[in-house]
Amino acid sequence: MTSRFARDTAVTGLGEGRFGATIDRGWWIVRGPNGGYVAAIVLRAMQSAVADESRHPRSLTVHFTAPPAEGPVVVHTTIERAGRSITTVTARLMQNDRVCAFAIGAFSDAWPGPEVQDRSRPVAPPPEQCSEHPPTPPNQSAEGSVNAPSFTPPPLIDRYDMRWAIGSPPRTDGDQALAGGWIRFSDAHVMDACAAAAVSDAWIPPIFSRVQQPMVVPTIDLTVHFRSRLPLLDAGADDWLLCMFRTTVVQEGFLEEDGEIWSRDGRLLAHSRQLAVAMPFAP
Repeated sequence: MTSRFARDTAVTGLGEGRFGATIDRGWWIVRGPNGGYVAAIVLRAMQSAVADESRHPRSLTVHFTAPPAEGPVVVHTTIERAGRSITTVTARLMQNDRVCAFAIGAFSDAWPGPEVQDRSRPVAPPPEQCSEHPPTPPNQSAEGSVNAPSFTPPPLIDRYDMRWAIGSPPRTDGDQALAGGWIRFSDAHVMDACAAAAVSDAWIPPIFSRVQQPMVVPTIDLTVHFRSRLPLLDAGADDWLLCMFRTTVVQEGFLEEDGEIWSRDGRLLAHSRQLAVAMPFAP
C-alpha cells in the first residue's frame, strides 16, 4: 500500500513533457497548499521527465507565483540540456492557464572526488525523549500564522509526526529564530528526494519564536540542495529525520530561512534556503 504522500504527489504522463497531478487539500496551510508539497509534485514530474535513475536530484529551485486551488494541475517540463554528466530541467506548474510555480533542477550521478564535512548533525535528544510538535494554544496556529484569533490548525500538521527538539517554542521570546526537531510522515514513507523537498518547508517558521504579532509567512522561492542520493540504501519507511531551520534577518517585510535535514545516524541529506514574506495576519 502506498503512503498518502506518494498518492498525493503522484504524476501521470500526458505526453510532450506534460504531467498531470492533483492538489490535495490535506496539505493546506493558511491560504493554499504548503510550498514544500507543491515543490514535491514539481520535482516528481521533473524526475519523470529525466527518466534516468542514475541521475539523482542535486538542486531544485522553485518560485511560487500563485497558490493553486484544490484540484487538477499540469506540470510542463522541458529538458534544457542533457549533458554527459548533468541534466538540467525546467518546469511550470499550471492550473487553468495560470502559472502557479516555476522551477529549475539539476540531476546527476555522484562524482569522484574528495569528501569533506566540517558540519555535524545538530545536538538533540532522541525522538523517543522529545515532546510532540508544540501544542497549539487557542489563539495560535501550528503552521503559517501566530497569535491568530479564532484560527484552527491547518491540515498540514496531520501529515507529519513531529517532535520538537531545537530552539524555543513559538511565543516564548527566544533569543534567536531557531527551530527544529525530528520529523517523519504520519504514515510510513521512505525519505526520497521528493519527501526531502516537502520536509524542507514543513516545519513551523523559526521566526515565530521571536515575534508576538499575528503573521503569515508565504514562501516566495525555495531552493533545496540534495547532499545525498535519496533514498539512502538502508532507509526505512519509519525512519526519523532531524531538521533545523534558522532565520537571521527580517527586513523590508522579507525574511530568509535556512534549513538542514539530517539522517538519524548523522548523514546530511539536504540543505534548503527560502525567501518568504512576513505578512500581518488578517482572518
